[in-house]
Amino acid sequence: MLDRREKVTRAWVLHPDIKGDRDARPSEPALEEAVALAAALPGLDVRGSEVVRLGRVHPGMLFGSGKIEELKARFTEAEVELVLVDGPVSPVQQRNLEKEWGVKLLDRTGLILEIFSDRARTREGVLQVEMAALSYQRTRLVRAWTHLERQRGGFGFVGGPGETQIEADRRAIDEQLIKLKRQIDRVARTRTLHRAARAKVPFPVVALVGYTNAGKSTIFNRLTGAEVLAKDMLFATLDPTMRRIVLPAGLQVILSDTVGFISDLPTELVAAFRATLEEVLDADLILHVRDISHPQTDAQAHDVEAILGSLGVSEATPLIEVWNKIDLLTPEARETVQRQGERAPAVFPVSALTGEGLDALLAEVARRLDEPREEEEIVVPYAAGRQRAWLHENRLVVEERDEEKGTRVRVRWTARQRDRFLTL
Repeated sequence: MLDRREKVTRAWVLHPDIKGDRDARPSEPALEEAVALAAALPGLDVRGSEVVRLGRVHPGMLFGSGKIEELKARFTEAEVELVLVDGPVSPVQQRNLEKEWGVKLLDRTGLILEIFSDRARTREGVLQVEMAALSYQRTRLVRAWTHLERQRGGFGFVGGPGETQIEADRRAIDEQLIKLKRQIDRVARTRTLHRAARAKVPFPVVALVGYTNAGKSTIFNRLTGAEVLAKDMLFATLDPTMRRIVLPAGLQVILSDTVGFISDLPTELVAAFRATLEEVLDADLILHVRDISHPQTDAQAHDVEAILGSLGVSEATPLIEVWNKIDLLTPEARETVQRQGERAPAVFPVSALTGEGLDALLAEVARRLDEPREEEEIVVPYAAGRQRAWLHENRLVVEERDEEKGTRVRVRWTARQRDRFLTL
């Protein structure tokens, strides 16, 4: 990981635009996102950025010799210390370019890992980032050990005779990965127990998902009164947060804020954060928050849907699209968005900043989650003060009267609330 404690690092961002790559994102918006990623990392001073057009990928150097010389002159003049390449760079390409330019180089995966490393706060988050970073590092040991002929003798304790340094390093990483996996599994089991406990609570779970910087945390803060970090930067939220809120008509739900998604999310991170993202699997309702003012909002929505699908989120799970940041639209674009929202029952244009549209959104959430209720009479023993208090706390009591054996209570509740009451 980069050492960002002592000084500001001068950086340059490159986005390779490879001819004939049908899966490639539009180059200019992709470059803007890459610069925003760099800006999300403390200690970086982005001196410049550009799209590099490529007829083909050069296996050993990524770029052609002429472009490498041209970029080298630019980097030297700007005194660049770090080059960020918005795309995959092989270990050999990384080693060769670093040697040619005399700078450190990070590809897109490496940069996102740096950001996650800087943002992780909870024990689980730190473990997940460390595991993802080690998995990434394992594939790039050729960078650190170019002297593959270096042999390491042994006595059978650490490695056999003739073991190369790179093999020893890879084995050390594998051992550390096993340890981290065990720790994460323990944390995941704890999270599973928490989810099981929440399943007994009579409150549905509503999960906020969306592309990074779509405004999920701002919506979360406005609805819950929490103070989750909400900044205009990518990956401002990394660790999941949950709060209980009361919707119109008194319905109570648990609202969950999750890590933002991004296109080409590193596979190492998807694997490491799977336990965290699995919170979405248990959601009764998903709010897909979109930055409707972003020029690539449709592409971003597609990326989010793809990741939800890879996580195994059922298509049967109810989903509402929350078109956020309408305050940033022109009057004409805003009118168009409002009309689209009126025609689509599962779309709600809002502004998390001003609060516009959130009341209608909450009313729809309440309508979706308002489960069928039935009236029933039960007798609560006088000694069961906790159960009686719980019924009143959750506003389930219609009428009550004292009898010889206890209080006869007429309640109006959902099947979920009834099951929770029986566990008290």
